[in-house]
Amino acid sequence: MTTFNPSTLQESRSLIRERSSVESPGCVLKWRQKQLLVLQSPQQTPPHLPPLTNEQWLIDCLNHSPIRLVRIDPGVGETGLRFWANACKRSGKMLYLRLPNTSRLPNRVSVSWGCKRLLDLSLASLMLLLLSPLMVAIAVLIKLHTPGPIMFQQWRVGQRGKLFKVFKFRTMTVNAEREHHQVMAGQVSTNLHKREDDPRITSLGKWLRKYSLDELPQLFNVLRGEMSLVGPRPWALYDAVRVRPDRLQRLNALPGITGAWQIESRSHLLDIDTVNDRDLEYLRNWSLTEDLKILLRTVPKVLSGFGAC
Repeated sequence: MTTFNPSTLQESRSLIRERSSVESPGCVLKWRQKQLLVLQSPQQTPPHLPPLTNEQWLIDCLNHSPIRLVRIDPGVGETGLRFWANACKRSGKMLYLRLPNTSRLPNRVSVSWGCKRLLDLSLASLMLLLLSPLMVAIAVLIKLHTPGPIMFQQWRVGQRGKLFKVFKFRTMTVNAEREHHQVMAGQVSTNLHKREDDPRITSLGKWLRKYSLDELPQLFNVLRGEMSLVGPRPWALYDAVRVRPDRLQRLNALPGITGAWQIESRSHLLDIDTVNDRDLEYLRNWSLTEDLKILLRTVPKVLSGFGAC
């Protein structure tokens, strides 16, 4: 677990203003112009205070500080990322992964990119309007079929490494996240964490996943600007922390509901390096025309249940 070493909660404001960095066993904290950098530390120096495991304390520290956003090294690990993500969300601070800059992503200020955003807003709004009866029916089925919430939210990596909560219809048993690493223990270490025979998936969930109906709520993520209709998949934290350093630039991209990997391979190609290479190829050759082609090719793939997992 990452550690946080202000001497007291009351001193947190002055610490952030006056100290340039704080070292701890799991990370180094640095302050730069109202930004907090959480960096992985190779040093294992004795802590001034026990490791911070109280999320509320970190929230109070962030609330009493002038920090506006936090940038965190992916090397702190999945548990550390989730801990900081939850604390930042509750304290109203934005959290970004600290990623290398890249000039090979599509130009976000170009006319074509502006048209892409306009297309996203228009089609997502229309789809929500047309599919709302189906979404209500799915919500009722989930409520009747299994106990627990209708919706599932999970931390994902978005544009420029910003962490956000993705929306999906729940297809697994309650508290399935707690069993994730146990279920995936037998998977190839270089593969994405996906299993066709995942025992956590409900019978209704299998049907929803087969036709990608569980992903319909992501249209709200599109309206919020966190996702696009077309783009690389937003990696979950347990996959993002396993991306090799030479491919981390891919995590800067605006993610999408569908994309080149989804329509070409989906659950048949799971090697994380190969998937990232395909995504980088899509980004280097991005065009609005290519996005439209992917959208059109997505429809028959969804209706056929291609590559469902």
